[in-house]
Amino acid sequence: MWIVRFTDAQRDALKLLIEAQGEVGPSLGGAGEALDLARWDELPDAELPWDAVSTLASMQGIGEADVVWDLAAGGRLPAKHAARRPAQPS
Repeated sequence: MWIVRFTDAQRDALKLLIEAQGEVGPSLGGAGEALDLARWDELPDAELPWDAVSTLASMQGIGEADVVWDLAAGGRLPAKHAARRPAQPS
């Protein structure tokens, strides 16, 4: 696998070269799709609530990277005081 960085003009030129081949097979089709998706890799860095990530990592005895992985997989940060509900009168 290769990792390269192209300008927008270079990426567009590569897409045109692929399209100029006429009948595009799976390999070139995948390369064209990868060029389309590569644009999304240039989005600004995400900002995470690092205080909460550090706290969760400490509470669980795991690294911050594992907490970020859990959050990326659909986990949620716990709501503040979610476990402290007032007692229900009997």
